[in-house]
Amino acid sequence: MRIAVTGSHRVGKSTLIDLLGERLEGYRLAEEPYFLLEEEGYEFASPPSLEDFLEQLRFSVELLESEKRSRNILFDRCPLDFLGYLQTHEDADSFDLEAWLPQVRSAVQTLELIVFVPIEEHDFIRLPASADRESRVAVDDALARILLDDPFELGVEVLPIQGTRAARVTQVLERLARG
Repeated sequence: MRIAVTGSHRVGKSTLIDLLGERLEGYRLAEEPYFLLEEEGYEFASPPSLEDFLEQLRFSVELLESEKRSRNILFDRCPLDFLGYLQTHEDADSFDLEAWLPQVRSAVQTLELIVFVPIEEHDFIRLPASADRESRVAVDDALARILLDDPFELGVEVLPIQGTRAARVTQVLERLARG
């Protein structure tokens, strides 16, 4: 199954993917676009600029398209993550969502399941003092709208998960067991 794990920053996505990778025999892990771009020499601004998120969106679309024949793969993030960041960025007015939607829709529809890791009322992730909490919540809200309301008519199954690490893994494994 082609699965993407999505959510705002510091919600436990990468930890979940690592834990699932240990439990799902035969699955390959596709690392987050940020780290793959960094390995290629891309230099991100701090905090990330609109251009940085656009580059991650472009890379994520290309990654899903290039892997569309691959089965049993877990993606750390998908293009929808970057739509969430772009829509909440201080320069969001410069982002042309309509121009990107056909590419995003085509790439996302290659997925069979999107696992959404939202911020929970009882936050299991300890945030450093430097964390941008407002941005984190804004992106979480944007992703919840994109994923749960499906305004872009993507038609891809979304599995919102919650709870401890073990509970999150169990929720995903139970969904996969149903086929």
